[in-house]
Amino acid sequence: MEEIRYDNAEGTFTVSHRKAPRHHMPVRHFHGTYEIFYLMSGRRRFFIQDRTIVIDEGDIVVIAPNVVHRTTDTDMPEHERLVVNLRGEDMIAVNGACADMLKALSGREFAVVSGASLSDRRDLDALARRIVREVQGREPGFEIYAQTLAMQLLVTCFRLAGQGDDARGADPSPMHARISEVVRHINEHYAEPLSLRLLSERFFVSPYYLSRSFKEATGFTFVEYMNSVRVKEAKKLLEQTSLKVNQIARKAGFSSVAHFGRVFKLVTGRAPMYYRKGR
Repeated sequence: MEEIRYDNAEGTFTVSHRKAPRHHMPVRHFHGTYEIFYLMSGRRRFFIQDRTIVIDEGDIVVIAPNVVHRTTDTDMPEHERLVVNLRGEDMIAVNGACADMLKALSGREFAVVSGASLSDRRDLDALARRIVREVQGREPGFEIYAQTLAMQLLVTCFRLAGQGDDARGADPSPMHARISEVVRHINEHYAEPLSLRLLSERFFVSPYYLSRSFKEATGFTFVEYMNSVRVKEAKKLLEQTSLKVNQIARKAGFSSVAHFGRVFKLVTGRAPMYYRKGR
C-alpha cells in the first residue's frame, strides 16, 4: 500500500492519497470539515448518513461537515483515491465565491459528481497529482498552495455537478433498502434506549440477520454506528450550547457520564471538554 498524508496542527486541512489493493476505512469517521473524495481508479462502496452507494473510477463525492460516513471494498478492492478535508470558513476567507458553492450543499449530506468527460478527467487528475506533490514536497507555502488547488478541484466538481449531478438515490439491493430504514430510525431516535433486539423486533428480522446485514451495508457494526451518531450529536451540543456535560450525555442517549466520556474519546480521539475550549 502506498500512502501520503498531511494533517495540519488544527485539523482544519488534511490531504490523504492512497493506492492500495484493498482498504476499509477506520470506524472513527465524521468531522467538522467538508470532504472531497476523488476516486482515481477502482470501485468503492460508500455508506453516507442513511444510504449505501457504489462509486466508480472518476467519481467525486463531496460530503458536508458532521455527516457519518465510511468506505469499504467492493468486488474491485484495488483502488487509488485522494481525500481532501477543508473547513468552510477557510475556503470562504480565501475566496468568497466558495460561499455560493457551499450553499449548494445546504440541507444535503453529500453530492456525487460522475460522468466526467475524458478532458475533464485529465484536468481532475492533474489537480489531484499537484495536490499530492505539494504535500509530499513540503516546500515553503505548500499548505496554502495545496488549499488553493483543492478549491480549484471543488470548483471543477460543482461545474460538473451543474452539468448533471448524480443523486444515486436507489439502494443497491432490497437488503440495503431495509438497512437504510433501520439507520433512519437510529438517526431519529438515538436519544432513546436502542438495542439490536429491539430493532430486530421492530423491523421483523432476526437479530443475527440484522447484525450481519447492518455490517455488510454500512461497514459499521450496530454498536459502532449508534455510538457514532450519539457522539456526533453530543459534539454539536458541546460546541453550540452551554448545557452541562451530564445533560448532554443524557440528551445524546448515554446512560451515564462515565460511559459517555469513554465512548466519546473512542470515537473522536478527544475528551468531550476539548470541544468547549473555544467557548
